[in-house]
Amino acid sequence: MGVRLLYLARHGEQDGGSADGALSARGRRQATLLGERLRGVPLRAVHHGPLRRAGETAALVAGSLPGVPVYATELAGDHLPHDTDPTGLPGAYAELLAGFAARERIDGPRRTAEAVARFAVASAEAPSDVVVRELVITHNFLIAWLIRQALEAPVHRWLGLNLQHCALTVIRYAAAGPPNLITVNDVAHLPADLRGTGLPPVYRV
Repeated sequence: MGVRLLYLARHGEQDGGSADGALSARGRRQATLLGERLRGVPLRAVHHGPLRRAGETAALVAGSLPGVPVYATELAGDHLPHDTDPTGLPGAYAELLAGFAARERIDGPRRTAEAVARFAVASAEAPSDVVVRELVITHNFLIAWLIRQALEAPVHRWLGLNLQHCALTVIRYAAAGPPNLITVNDVAHLPADLRGTGLPPVYRV
């Protein structure tokens, strides 16, 4: 089995006022700069969730990646990754979890498990000396879940992991050994005025 380098990015900043709005001007610039950051990386594919902000981000990133195919997939959607027990968690986390309907508590973890099986594993289709690189443009929850999983942290620790818009996270998966975090929330490609979006204001530095 080949090594998989999984590149993960949260979509760009979106305009307010809609649950599935277009990217803001800042979000479009973030996505363009992420594409420039990845120019020359031998990506096999770009995958993105079905929501508009993820699709627009993927299209702008792909502008710097000629010949790299782009796929929409429900696996990269904005889902509840785990039906986490709120007992003992801070009130803000318990309140967040309480906002999900019963169906979302079933469908979200199921889709997330499918995403893990598809993306968060060594590459079965490649020999051991080949590195497969894929980019998934998705949402905060899925990236937080994959970071938590890579660290073998308690299941509730996806809560409180906050990813900036168009920040880059890379995780290495191989047949031998645990996943390796290569980079997390990397925004070196963004100027200061485009950083920090997607974080609670108190966390911005």
